[in-house]
Amino acid sequence: MDEAGGAAPRVIAVVVTYNRRDLLVEALTAIRAQTRVPDAVIVVDNASSDGTAALVRDRFGEVELLSLPRNTGGAGGFAAGLGLALERGAGLVWLMDDDTVPEPGALAALLDARDRVPGPPALVASRVVWTDGRDHPMNTPRRKPRAGRAEAEAAEAAGCVPIRSASFVSVLVEAAAVRERGLPVADYFLWNDDFEFTTRLLRGRAGVLCPGSVVVHKTRTFGSTDVDPGERFFYEVRNKVWLFTRSPGLAPGERVLYGGSTARRWTVTFVRSQDRAVLRRGLLRGLAAGLRAGPRPNDEALGDPDIR
Repeated sequence: MDEAGGAAPRVIAVVVTYNRRDLLVEALTAIRAQTRVPDAVIVVDNASSDGTAALVRDRFGEVELLSLPRNTGGAGGFAAGLGLALERGAGLVWLMDDDTVPEPGALAALLDARDRVPGPPALVASRVVWTDGRDHPMNTPRRKPRAGRAEAEAAEAAGCVPIRSASFVSVLVEAAAVRERGLPVADYFLWNDDFEFTTRLLRGRAGVLCPGSVVVHKTRTFGSTDVDPGERFFYEVRNKVWLFTRSPGLAPGERVLYGGSTARRWTVTFVRSQDRAVLRRGLLRGLAAGLRAGPRPNDEALGDPDIR
C-alpha cells in the first residue's frame, strides 16, 4: 500500500545493454538481491553479438527480454524499454545501464524518498559512485538553481536534494509524467539523451537526488564527459544543438546558463585533446547536422537500419 492507502505503484526496472554480458550479470544479480525487488524487470538488448540474449534467457528467466534488431544506443534502448514498461502497466520505472550495480537497499531508498517528498516528485535519482566509492563525476545530477524555499525544505526533510536533471544510471521516474511529457528521444543515439529527457520531465516539477540510494557505475576509468571523445564528439555537438534549439526541456534563461557551461566544457575538451583535428571535424559536422534538421520521431528512428 502507498502512503495514501491505495495500491502501491507497480515498479518495473529497465536495463539497457550492449555487448557487456559479464557486467549485465552483475547488474541483474544485484537487482535480484534488492531488499525491495522490482515487480518486473525488462532487459533491452541493443543487438549484442556476445551471447547476451541467450544468457538472459538461460540465467534470468524472470526477466522480459526485448531484443532490438540493431544498436540504437542508450537513447533508443531507453525509449524502447520505457515504452514497453508503460505498456506493461508500470506506475514507476527504474532506469539503469548494464554497468550499474545497485546496492541492496537502492530501490527501497528511492521509494522511501518518493513517499516522503510531497508531490510526489517526477523523478528520484540515486547517488552514483565509482568502484572505489568516490562520487562519479559522469553521473552527478545538476542541483536545481533557485529552488523555492518550500521545495528545498521538503527535499531536505526527506534527506534529499532538489535537482534539475539526472543521468540514466539509476533513476526512478513516474510513469504518469512520462505519459504526459514523452519518452526519451531515440535519435539522440548517445550523449545528452538523459539530460534532454530528465530536464523535459522536470520542467516545472520537482525531482530529487536521494543520497541514501547508492549504485556503483563500473566504467573503465574514473572521469567526466570532458575526456577526449574523439569521433563521438559529433554526437555531443549535434545533440546539444538539438537540445538548445528544439527541446522543450529548458526555459530561455536555462538555455543561456547551460549554453555557457557547454562552451566552457568544449573548450576544456579541445585543450586536453590529443587530436584536435578530429574534434574540429566533429564540431563542424555536428553543428551542420543539428541546424539542418531535428531528431526524427521515435518510430522512424528505431526503424532505421542505419541509426548507428
